[in-house]
Amino acid sequence: MPLPPAPTKRAALLSPEALDAPARAAPKARRTSAERQTDARKESPTLFDDRQLPDAGGPAPVAVPAPTAAPVVARQPDPVAPLPPAPLASRAEAPAPARTKRSARKTGPKRLFVLDTNVLLHDPTCLFRFEEHDIYLPMIVLEELDGHKKGTTEVARNGRQASRTLDALAAAQGADMREGLKLDTTGHKEAGGRLFFQTQPLDYQLPTSLPQGKADNQILGVVQALRTLHEKNKGPDQREVVLVSKDINMRVKARALGLDADDYQNDKALEDGDLLYSGSLALPADFWTRQSKAVESWQSGSSTFYRVTGPMVPSLYINQFVYFEAPGEPSMYARVTEVRDKTAVLKTLKDYSSGKNAVWGVTTRNREQNFAMNLLMDPDIDFVTLTGTAGTGKTLMALASGLTQVLDDRRYTEIIMTRATVSVGEDIGFLPGTEEEKMGPWMGALDDNLEFLAKGDNGGAGEWGRAATNELIRSKIKIKSMNFMRGRTFLNKYVIIDEAQNLTPKQMKTLITRAGPGTKIICMGNLAQIDTPYLTEGSSGLTFAVDRFKGWPHSGHITLARGERSRLADFASDVL
Repeated sequence: MPLPPAPTKRAALLSPEALDAPARAAPKARRTSAERQTDARKESPTLFDDRQLPDAGGPAPVAVPAPTAAPVVARQPDPVAPLPPAPLASRAEAPAPARTKRSARKTGPKRLFVLDTNVLLHDPTCLFRFEEHDIYLPMIVLEELDGHKKGTTEVARNGRQASRTLDALAAAQGADMREGLKLDTTGHKEAGGRLFFQTQPLDYQLPTSLPQGKADNQILGVVQALRTLHEKNKGPDQREVVLVSKDINMRVKARALGLDADDYQNDKALEDGDLLYSGSLALPADFWTRQSKAVESWQSGSSTFYRVTGPMVPSLYINQFVYFEAPGEPSMYARVTEVRDKTAVLKTLKDYSSGKNAVWGVTTRNREQNFAMNLLMDPDIDFVTLTGTAGTGKTLMALASGLTQVLDDRRYTEIIMTRATVSVGEDIGFLPGTEEEKMGPWMGALDDNLEFLAKGDNGGAGEWGRAATNELIRSKIKIKSMNFMRGRTFLNKYVIIDEAQNLTPKQMKTLITRAGPGTKIICMGNLAQIDTPYLTEGSSGLTFAVDRFKGWPHSGHITLARGERSRLADFASDVL
């Protein structure tokens, strides 16, 4: 965080009138995260406490003078009640700067979230994702969690991790279940709330049409009882009770009963898939006319560099592609190589659409493909993500650049290819053979593209030449299953992860962290064709990786816009 500017005037002592002035005349003080955590530990909010901790995020509430007759703990029942005046020692500090939208949510009243079992099984660390709000776990949730912890599946693994987390919170020093377990005792300082367990039976009345013994209905009963309990407390103890569940039908039933319910949103990188970082940006038509006085250019090798300034520079990312296309003017295609303060450096691209720059006989056919090939052939880029509809050339370009850098440039030792084995339709059952033979049916795209690449590279070599080339290519490509990736380390490998849209964020992290020195990873996928149950465009591991890696100097992303497979495939992608 940058330091505040130095004062320009000497400080003066406050007059007695200023000391007694109302706090509403003073600006809100800048607070550090450590000070806010210290205040949170001092206040120790209980189960029915809706006090708001002063925070630098969001608009500053209007403060009023402290009451003289009533005790300090007396507060208005209104959820937007003002805070007491700030301490005099902090009034002379600079006003708090604007914060992000995530921090602005802390200005509202604290809520009580009741978690469904599937939330814990989906994300074992979800207990620490609710910021300053409190969490309530019904007893039936612990029973269901116990029933899912056996086995080697991802769900069972998450269940065991969630159980260990609960045990660590309960065993922390000074933990008291009756007053709630403080969620920051295990090192997660971002969690300022408390965890409450159902320690006594609650009185509720559900419709007779809902079976009383079903676990989902028991959780709904707990939510209804907690809501009724809070509605009776007309005061500072009253707050909103919200059910959090990944089960759509569960949320529908809760809303039918008049209860507040919401999905678990923390696993979603984006709310709307259209907001996903595309990797390229069109420069405005008046870009050069507005920037003509502030442009520096120089030549280095075959590339031209431009140093530009302007209002759009702060919105640029490292390795983002920019292009300028206007009728009657020369086009410009470049990549952002440096962003510093209000200036950015642009580097022109290598044109892979020309036959002299063909990669393993492949030339690019549109603007986005040329952007992608510049990323794939750059040795300084360690991680590349490619998204786009079917037929945009993702697999073909990744294989062509991989073969060139493995066989011609000797930059990598071999190509490793894997993909998520998720069926489009019914599972065909057991597949015999070795690991590569089992992966064979899933690698039809690899065989199709290798056939095209081998045919284009041979020229007039004849049958023996084609056979020798195919054998050489096959010897440099290894097909691996994702199930055996944990614990491995790839050294100087060119790793291709196909159909990455079917991976969860945790699986994506597992694969990317396998990279050792000199390894390059390419993730490809079509976010419109997700076959994994419970995954959406916003929660896919590919979306997660694109959003988290944007702006890193050694990664790049491109969304391929136009299909080049055939006119039939392009028309089908648009109308079906």
